[in-house]
Amino acid sequence: MQDVLADVDQVRKVLAGTGYLADEAVATVTFLASALDRPLLLEGEPGTGKTALAEALAAGLDVPLVRLQCYEGIDATQALYDWDFPRQILHLRAVEALSPGARGDGGSVEAVAAAEAELFDERFLLDRPVLRALRTAPCVLLVDEIDRADDEFEAFLLEVLSTWSVSIPEVGTVRAAEPPLAVLTSNRTRELHDALKRRCLYHWIDHPSLARELEIVHSRLPEVSDALAEQVVALVHRIRDRGDLIKSPGVAETLDWARSLHALGTDTLTVETAAATLGAAVKYREDAEQVRQALDRMLS
Repeated sequence: MQDVLADVDQVRKVLAGTGYLADEAVATVTFLASALDRPLLLEGEPGTGKTALAEALAAGLDVPLVRLQCYEGIDATQALYDWDFPRQILHLRAVEALSPGARGDGGSVEAVAAAEAELFDERFLLDRPVLRALRTAPCVLLVDEIDRADDEFEAFLLEVLSTWSVSIPEVGTVRAAEPPLAVLTSNRTRELHDALKRRCLYHWIDHPSLARELEIVHSRLPEVSDALAEQVVALVHRIRDRGDLIKSPGVAETLDWARSLHALGTDTLTVETAAATLGAAVKYREDAEQVRQALDRMLS
């Protein structure tokens, strides 16, 4: 992947080819993550394009995207590997059925013992996202919302990111032939440990400027008229500027809103059409009530 992402300009071209318009800072830190084989930790508000960056990298590089979605209570088993117990049991039963003992002619303890020894062969190994990423070269590994996992899982992940290898007692050590391009995202619902941050290159992704967000809408939704796109983006920025909402709309909501209005055949954003389609951008009842009451002022 380092050959493809040869410099910052090439990173921007690769991402732009998928519709992801990266600014100079995002393109630079992405290039460095690839060039230095370092994980990239992205923090920011929800909807600012953190996950989309990993998806765009995989699409632009034409490599698999291996996604690990973190959640409260996730442990190494869900991230690393497990054994296919149903297949193991079927394997044992098949051996027992075919052994001489099953036909009543003396039995074969050796055959069953050999079958038991095969139970932890790689063919019965179920690889979870982290192990799959190590065995799939090259690829993009997306560890999404790492802030939702606990300290123990964070420590496990740090070890993997430091060595790009895992040890499976029954199989041995699995080491990546080529380190995956790892992207970790965090909505900062909690602070991550310094050790993990030190292992990664760090970048805070903020909401884009009005001009850049308008450029994103034009790139992703060329069918939306220029006038409607400008109105939607301007309104979204006014909503964000309120600063008193539970969750401000992200870029994904801007795109959904513009797409919804276009689907309705709307060319000009009015108070009525904005109120009717507000659910595409604002996801909390309390926020929707506040925004709906202020639409007259925000669209004037």
